[in-house]
Amino acid sequence: MDKYYFYQNPLFKVYATIQDGLVKMDTEGLVSPVFKVMIKDLMGMFDDTKPSKVDGDRLIYSTWMPPIPSKSFDRLVSSQLGNMRGKYMPEQLTISITEDCPNKCLHCALPDTKNRAKLEPAVVKSIIDQAQDLGTTLIIFDGGEPLLYVGLEELISYVDQQRAIPALFTSGVGLTAERAQSLKDAGLYMLSVSLDSAHEEGHDLMRGRAGVFKDAISAIRNGIEAGLLVNMYVVISPGNIHELDDFYQLACETGVQEISFFEIVPTGRWLDRTNEVLSAEDCKKFDDFVLRASKSDGPRIFPIPHIVGKMGCFAGKKWLHITPEGNVWPCSCLPLSYGNIHDDSLKSIWKKITHDATFTGGKCLMRNSEFRRIRLGLND
Repeated sequence: MDKYYFYQNPLFKVYATIQDGLVKMDTEGLVSPVFKVMIKDLMGMFDDTKPSKVDGDRLIYSTWMPPIPSKSFDRLVSSQLGNMRGKYMPEQLTISITEDCPNKCLHCALPDTKNRAKLEPAVVKSIIDQAQDLGTTLIIFDGGEPLLYVGLEELISYVDQQRAIPALFTSGVGLTAERAQSLKDAGLYMLSVSLDSAHEEGHDLMRGRAGVFKDAISAIRNGIEAGLLVNMYVVISPGNIHELDDFYQLACETGVQEISFFEIVPTGRWLDRTNEVLSAEDCKKFDDFVLRASKSDGPRIFPIPHIVGKMGCFAGKKWLHITPEGNVWPCSCLPLSYGNIHDDSLKSIWKKITHDATFTGGKCLMRNSEFRRIRLGLND
């Protein structure tokens, strides 16, 4: 039985095997009995869960993580060990390389600016270098619609995959079979296509443009055909919470390796709808769905609300976001700038963020109306 090593040193090793399609965690080594107890909770997050894919001698536990084994995964493990000692690294970086977008999404987190800003390729490459030096292991190109950015493939290929994996968040606009192959050839690791409804009418309504549902489904199929890891990304809200099984059925039909669910946040254009967030009843529906669907033979579920519930909010602890203007936020949903990449180093900005006692790793701050009012000057 193949062993996929999560961590190794001369005295202690953590590894996974796959049994009946599920991950089984274990340890070995001279000091294994002692350290196994210490990391029991961490191992428990993986144990008896479904991986995204087993690819020969590589375990792809999630499309959000580097493959196991790999040097980039070793870096992720090192950052996790650092977290346990209170030393935080921006494991995940999202770069909104452009504001250009043909859609008008009701929940867009970007401000409604008219200058259609974008980051120049040299600036993006500098950001990538700086982030990798800080310990980042997941670099996500975002927008706007990043597929509209001229030179996207060059940026993807610039990521050093010995240190980090490149990913793309897209609505799917323009992702032809040829473009999907071009992204694959450039080294894209994960393609994440967003859906707001499992049905054409509902999705197009949320995106503010007819035809975007067909674009998304076409993008998913073209990405899979090109051999990319494909994640279906769903923002759940009161408007689509009743579609959970429909989303999962669509994920099964299209053949994605993973389907991720993110709970809608009152930010950006959704600030006008602060009362349209998930209720306790909605959350119960989601919990029941995850428990049920996770036992099926379909793709892996990445339930972000559950991950945040266990690990705490990533803002200011594990995540950095850069806007098309170069402003650096603690996450893509929290419009609080700690500096601008055109004027400051990413290292100095990260230091400011991690020294701000605001970020406790607890609940999402943007769900707190007092925080929005006092820190951001936003009134509901």
